[in-house]
Amino acid sequence: MTKKTLIIGGSSGIGLATRELLTSQGHEVISTSRSTFEASDSAATLEIPDELDGLVYCPGSITLKPFRSLTEEDFLKDLQVNLLGATRALQLAFPALSKSPSASVVLFSTVAVKTGMPFHASIAAAKGAVEGLTRSLAAEWAPKIRVNAIAPSLTDTRLAAHLLADDKRRDAAAERHPLKSIGQPEHVAELVSYLLSDASKFTTGQIMRPDGGLSSVRLF
Repeated sequence: MTKKTLIIGGSSGIGLATRELLTSQGHEVISTSRSTFEASDSAATLEIPDELDGLVYCPGSITLKPFRSLTEEDFLKDLQVNLLGATRALQLAFPALSKSPSASVVLFSTVAVKTGMPFHASIAAAKGAVEGLTRSLAAEWAPKIRVNAIAPSLTDTRLAAHLLADDKRRDAAAERHPLKSIGQPEHVAELVSYLLSDASKFTTGQIMRPDGGLSSVRLF
């Protein structure tokens, strides 16, 4: 059965990898870029079909500053992109998702919510809110709509390019992970595909962690 999926932020990084994978699997994919749906615009709207089987919200940010340097504007911007943009998309898509016999929503968090990291206060706070939203909606929208989130570690995307700008930084980033590597968009896309599929029909309210073991494994 062909599934109809809306990807917000499907023009690059994890969103693009997800779009390409789902298309290859026979999904009917509707993709918007951040310029089409501006996550920080409270008046942003979406063209949504009458029925949807899946929604993937990919827009994100990486704000890394010492806490003393963070401004209220920094916190508000991260909340706008990561949380409030998602809530707008979900409210707009809810009628279409409700018509599906088995709908699934995938949101994005970060490893920095579970694992305390310096300089991550603003983005971790915003993504922590996304995790709370995930669990709340999973309860409210059960049993027809499943809601899960993915909390990856550093992934090799355009958004993270400044953190992986040279071999020294890439090697250092890989070394921090028990699996000694950096996440790739394709790895996360596979997990998105699973959460959208009927194989995950018994999974909701979960935070999945493709993070190279960073949040749960310590090597001595």
